[in-house]
Amino acid sequence: MASEPKTKPTDVPVEDFIATVDHAKRRADAMVIHKLLTQVSGEKGVMWGPSIIGYGRYKGPTGEWPLHGFSPRKTNLVLYFAPEFPEREVLLARLGPHKSSLSCVYVTDLNKIDLDVVRALAVASAASTRARHPD
Repeated sequence: MASEPKTKPTDVPVEDFIATVDHAKRRADAMVIHKLLTQVSGEKGVMWGPSIIGYGRYKGPTGEWPLHGFSPRKTNLVLYFAPEFPEREVLLARLGPHKSSLSCVYVTDLNKIDLDVVRALAVASAASTRARHPD
């Protein structure tokens, strides 16, 4: 039996968390991504643990998780999408400067990436996850 995930939804308001982000540019970038993912998902952002903002939910084999999300870290903005879906590599190639690993896409400068591609990643990732994990 899989252990219970440590990353769980909290009651901390997303805007309160974003307001605590030290770096002004990273804080502003977080608001841009928060608005974009809220619009794409049609869901209110929820804090998952102390630093991840998630949108939507699905139940996977290890518990409940957000469909996609992000975290404004000190050195970069980390976007969380499904690790595998058909459009992933094509979209990442169009994103702009980034690094990626499994579910994480690391962006240093939001002004250098294509936000329409972020939108497409969120939509495709959520659709793929819902197809793999129907309610």
